[in-house]
Amino acid sequence: MILQTIIPLVNWGMGTALIIVFGIVCVALVVLVINMINSDKKKDE
Repeated sequence: MILQTIIPLVNWGMGTALIIVFGIVCVALVVLVINMINSDKKKDE
């Protein structure tokens, strides 16, 4: 009974959009960190 009330509340369109945005933000942060690491190595040399 509880499951039947929860399932209609799931909005798959909004959920997938949030997951895509979250993935883009994660990739951007990883690229930013890699760029910071690479620029630090160049300054030391």
